[in-house]
This record gives sequence, structure tokens and C-alpha cells, in this order.
Amino acid sequence: MRLRARHARGFTLLEVLAAMVLLSLLLLAVWSGIHSATLSVRSGQRFVERTDAVRSTQDFLRRELAQAVRQPWAADPDGGAIVFTGSPDKLQFVAPLPGYLGKLGPQLQTVELVPEKQGDGYRLQVSFSLLPPDGGKPQPLGKPQVLLTGIQSGQFDFRGFDKLRKPTDWLQRWEDTDRTPALVRLDLKLDKGVWPQLVAPIRVDASAVIGTGGLLRRILRPPGSQP
Repeated sequence: MRLRARHARGFTLLEVLAAMVLLSLLLLAVWSGIHSATLSVRSGQRFVERTDAVRSTQDFLRRELAQAVRQPWAADPDGGAIVFTGSPDKLQFVAPLPGYLGKLGPQLQTVELVPEKQGDGYRLQVSFSLLPPDGGKPQPLGKPQVLLTGIQSGQFDFRGFDKLRKPTDWLQRWEDTDRTPALVRLDLKLDKGVWPQLVAPIRVDASAVIGTGGLLRRILRPPGSQP
């Protein structure tokens, strides 16, 4: 009878508290595992999205620069035609857009590094302008489209041929606005992720068509290798 009475009393308060502590520790371990897995998945998704954004930006710039046309869209103070302008943070050229976007014909494209409003870093954006048939001033078409954000610093460089058809060094500004450079380089330093150096050829200029391939090979050739 005494043994039955002892078992009938159930668990003591200490036993209940110990069980609750053990259950809490178990739930905490499970939650920590789920939380870590969730963070890993989100981090992986952000990495994939960032990589896709970098790849898409490079593909866009390579394609549009390769399709650049030597079409004047403005005139310099001396009355000379302007077909390409380039500076460390901006370049302008005329090229057709792919697919249905190109139905409006070649458009003036402005690719530039713009400071963020918060003053922390830059974004790479592109804007488009229609070229009136009468040769008037290009008309902006919609708002600028952001290509890439989270940029700490960056710069455009240009390389072409001088009057003697010899390759120039990399230039921070393209002064010969009546013709296109042979190569355009874009170096970016990103907050997150890696930006592979972009060296895009322009095949519109006659000198670029003749010499871009050799110039590009000389630039990318490993040091000490034979021509």
C-alpha cells in the first residue's frame, strides 16, 4: 500500500523542472540548426543573385559595345561629328538594342557610374535616347536602368590606335570623339562578390576591325610569352 501511494504521487517539482530544462535545451539546439541552415540558404541565394547580376552586366556591355555603330549624335565646338565619348565614369555610343527593344532603331546609350544618394558607393546604370530622323538632339527614352549596385569604386579606360596606326596605352579619356576606341576596359571594386576585369572590343571602326584581335591578344598575353 505504501509503495502504491508513493507511485501515485507522480513527479516532483524538481523532476518537472529538470525535464523542462532538458526540453528547452533540445528545442534550442533544433532552432539553432534550423536558423543556421536558413542563413546559409539565404547567403547562397544572395551569392547566386550577385553572380548573375555581374554576369548579366558584363554580357550586356560586351554585346552593346560590339554592336556599336559609327553614327554621329552630336557635334563638337569645331563642327566635327561626335560618335563616341569616354571618361573615367561615363561613356556614350550608339548601338541597337536586342529583340523588340531594337524596333526603334539604334539608340544613344549612356553608361555611367553614379554616386548613391546615401553617399556610400556607386551604381552602374544605363540610359537610352532616341535619335530623331532630322538629326536633332537625342530625346531621352524613359528612366535610367540600373545594371549593378554595391560598387565601392570603378573606372572606364580606353585603348585605340594613334595616327600612325600604333596601339596607344590605356587612356582615362577618349579624346578622338569622331571615331571609336578599339577596346573599352571597366574595372570595378564591389562591396560583395568579384568583378572579373572587363575588356570589350568595339568592331565598328576600320582600324578597330583590323587591329582589335591582335591588340587584345597582346594585352591578355601572359608576361614572357612569345608573340
